[in-house]
Amino acid sequence: MRVIVTRPAAQAMPWVRSLEKHGLKAVALPLIDIGPALDTRSVTEAWQQLGQARLAMFVSANAVEHFFALRPIDTVWPTNVQAGSPGPGTTGALLDAGVPSSLIVEPAADSAQFDSESLWERLRDQDWRAAPVLVVRGDGGRDWLADTLRAHGAEVSFVSAYRRTAPTWNDKMQTLLGEALTRPDEHLWYFSSSESIDHLMDHLANSRQQPTPSTPIGLPIGARALATHPRIARRAEQAGFAPVWLCPPTLADVVACIQSAAP
Repeated sequence: MRVIVTRPAAQAMPWVRSLEKHGLKAVALPLIDIGPALDTRSVTEAWQQLGQARLAMFVSANAVEHFFALRPIDTVWPTNVQAGSPGPGTTGALLDAGVPSSLIVEPAADSAQFDSESLWERLRDQDWRAAPVLVVRGDGGRDWLADTLRAHGAEVSFVSAYRRTAPTWNDKMQTLLGEALTRPDEHLWYFSSSESIDHLMDHLANSRQQPTPSTPIGLPIGARALATHPRIARRAEQAGFAPVWLCPPTLADVVACIQSAAP
């Protein structure tokens, strides 16, 4: 069985290599393209004002990487600013970027899910009245934590550090997709984003409009998926994947889930 890793390319290949080290077959099929923000000036300005914040919340590892890519020379992370992370991937990116572990706030290791709700459990006991908070994200996204912080008095601002777009499909990706759709029992889709599923289904829908589709049209019966959050799992089920396994996003958990799902 071959695991299809659908994360953006920068994260997909490290995952493929990690899964292969555990004796699993894996291949990258990035279903989200990540690019720099169109307005880089706003990121530079956010760096200039960062020391005024109580918390800088990063929605993903991509947010960290693109925000730090525009860090002014000789700028270090302010010792008075917490860095919020929804999960281990983002935390790892923050540590790689040089943020001290003592300043990183993340969900408890035994959290049922790694998401904004679990992060809030670690933040809720602080006094957020009039506290400046910066949310570093892509072009849009889920605002649950920002809304919750505002409800507790925080002054929340946003900066878009990167852009998410649908992938540009090349011949290699088309071939892999065709193999996965014609032999669903030999593949397991690994989704860490609902947006990846949306891009896949949009691509299949567009294929129906082509005179000679290069890949089979629609999901076949028996297309199986692994999802790292209940919202993603529900979207996969809506798209037609069955069964769909739910598992935490850590490497050990993903490996265990894949091994249990293997026929």
